[in-house]
Amino acid sequence: MPLARWIRRLCIAGVLLCFTVVVLGAYVRLTDAGLGCPDWPGCYGHLTPVGAAQGAASGPYADRPLVPGKAWREMIHRYAVGTLSVIILVITALAIATRRQRLVSVPFALALFATLILQALLGMLTVTWRLNPLIVTLHLLLGMTTLGMLWWLLLSLPRGRWESSKLRAGRALSGGAAPGRAALRLALVGLAALAVQIALGGWTSSNYADVACPDFPRCQNAWWPQADFRHAFVLWHGLNVNYEGGVLANSGRVAIHFTHRLGALVTTVALALAAVFVLRRRDLAAMRGRALAVLLALALQLTLGISMVLRAFPLWLATAHTAGAALLLLATLALVRAESAR
Repeated sequence: MPLARWIRRLCIAGVLLCFTVVVLGAYVRLTDAGLGCPDWPGCYGHLTPVGAAQGAASGPYADRPLVPGKAWREMIHRYAVGTLSVIILVITALAIATRRQRLVSVPFALALFATLILQALLGMLTVTWRLNPLIVTLHLLLGMTTLGMLWWLLLSLPRGRWESSKLRAGRALSGGAAPGRAALRLALVGLAALAVQIALGGWTSSNYADVACPDFPRCQNAWWPQADFRHAFVLWHGLNVNYEGGVLANSGRVAIHFTHRLGALVTTVALALAAVFVLRRRDLAAMRGRALAVLLALALQLTLGISMVLRAFPLWLATAHTAGAALLLLATLALVRAESAR
């Protein structure tokens, strides 16, 4: 069916573009370009940084000089988000138009569109509330959620007779439903741990706590460093605060970074258990490829995280670390989808 192929192509384009948006967002944040344009959705009242120079010299943002490089990075990110918004809008419209054919779940498409709207609101608040860590972290989480929903939608689309026969063969190889249910539970636990870890990563980055532990495997030359956990996770410090550069003392940042490392251990164990369980079961052979993908993505992410510390947090590795988290999310969702579809 031609329309089904178009929906699939839109979903593929959406996944690729959303992945790019997530990585671009990390790059903008890591290069301190989050306030490169102090207003939203334009830049000093203009659609591009080219015309922003005049708006920066006068008006309400005269005290915040234009830095062209930062402004361009911020606006390129917004242009990508705008394009992604059009793709999701078209997918939603097609889901409604083809609701009788049930190519795409209309409630799921509407939920995806609602997530996009909320993500746009958080993007605006990220700028107007001057990089409030809570808003920045939620913005990252909603970006990952949008990516995950697009990926789930792509995995859920029918693929014709060949896919149906493959699923039937997979079920025939199964010795019962119990192993599949156990694998699904383990995968869901891993997914939940990964979601918390991504949130911790966003909190670490938005509070500028990346460099709080410059050594590995220890932190501040200690296995359990002195840290201020009491103030590290205070979610709200008020509106009239410029959070660029962070507002926490170093002890609070150490607590955040150290917690992120502990979260990495928990997430690694949870995802590794789920993947190894699938690999060790002959009756789950149809899922082995996705289990291997989880292990490979997990190994890549751990390598990026450790290398980032050992090499003193270079920009390209810090950006790749966010990309690795997105890949791990996609691999984990693929494993969950394979087991839930059994």
